[in-house]
Amino acid sequence: MQLVVLGLNHKTAPVDVRERFSITKQAVRNGLSHLDAYEGISEAVVLSTCNRTEVYAVVDDAAEDTETLKQFLFDLTGTEEDIDEYLYDFVDTACIRHLFEVTSSLDSLILGEGQILSQVKDAYAMARTASATSTVLNTLFHRAMKTGKRVRTETRIAYNSVSVSYAAVELARKELGDLSASNALIFGAGKMAELTAQHLVSRGVQKIYVANRHIEKAEELAEEFGGEAVPFEGALKRAPDVDVIVTSTGAPHYVVKPWETQQLMTRRRGRPLFFIDIAVPRDVDPEVGEIKGVTLYNIDALEAVVDAHVEARRREAVEARRIVEEELTAIEARFQYLSLRPLMALLSERCERIRVREVRRARSKLPDLTKQERRQIEHMTRMIVRKILRMPMMKLNASAGTEQEAFYTHAMRALFKLDTIGETESSEERHHHYRYAEQ
Repeated sequence: MQLVVLGLNHKTAPVDVRERFSITKQAVRNGLSHLDAYEGISEAVVLSTCNRTEVYAVVDDAAEDTETLKQFLFDLTGTEEDIDEYLYDFVDTACIRHLFEVTSSLDSLILGEGQILSQVKDAYAMARTASATSTVLNTLFHRAMKTGKRVRTETRIAYNSVSVSYAAVELARKELGDLSASNALIFGAGKMAELTAQHLVSRGVQKIYVANRHIEKAEELAEEFGGEAVPFEGALKRAPDVDVIVTSTGAPHYVVKPWETQQLMTRRRGRPLFFIDIAVPRDVDPEVGEIKGVTLYNIDALEAVVDAHVEARRREAVEARRIVEEELTAIEARFQYLSLRPLMALLSERCERIRVREVRRARSKLPDLTKQERRQIEHMTRMIVRKILRMPMMKLNASAGTEQEAFYTHAMRALFKLDTIGETESSEERHHHYRYAEQ
């Protein structure tokens, strides 16, 4: 059993590659529900955001099963193009450290941003709903989320942190200067669009137009900020007086195309237009940026936004990494004995069966026992079994991950005749006992 993460992110792949490997929620659900079709992969969680696509998995052997994991990723995205130069994979400790850094926003495009923790929670919840996780990933992701919370509460890494939407508005302000004489059009009505509207209003934008496929959602968002909802189709026809257009939809294709943008620029009579596309997959066709008078930025450009507080957060990142290492040590200690849990469960189960059988025999010979006396016998026999097993269990647990593990495993099986329940079982029966041990 090994832990592996396979993926790509904003550090390894440009947005045009990331968008091709962006995975819809429905595709994730479908893939996880058919996980048993991929030999060697027993658990998986898929994390797909605007800046990363990653598969966390429990595999039999990382060296042999990483190719299967890559095929799983290809099947989720519907593409098999050669992207090895953009992919990374981390195994065991490196995998755990990477996930902890992700949940702590140490691996984010914008250091200290807060959205990633909720995105990890959502990804894990989806995997659990699909029954794609068990003991290992349940343990890992609970600890990862705890680590992310610790970093945010025990450090000031999130203090004055910027979000993607804030960075987008600051980018517009840097290019256009004072926004108080400008109008803005927002494509989308989700959380990112709402945050963008907040920042635009705080920077003095005169009027906000909102376009969304569901017009009622556009109306709700527009009303919140004193703006105006416009039909999604043909939204650019309402944009002659707009200076900034921010796109943040979940569309799988371009929603802003060159021809309609060229028509708009003709009506604007040369007045410049500023696009910020913070969606992945991208909302704006890259050819739009070639049109005279149009400036187009995508999400990768936000990293260059000047942030007065980034140095302070980098100093806080040192403490955040200390917390990550502390949590890493703690979870490794817990994982150390997972490989022996099925054997320990079998041992406990066998001893419990013996105890129950002998108590039953004793009670049949002592029919006059009171209810209180029967409870005392139950308690006494349980304590006897627990104390007898305490030292063997401690020895077995201490051997996990060491050169002595195989010796103690063999000794326990031989001494307590556990081979009849363990190695001679079918793989399905062993899986059943493993699931029992997990519970």
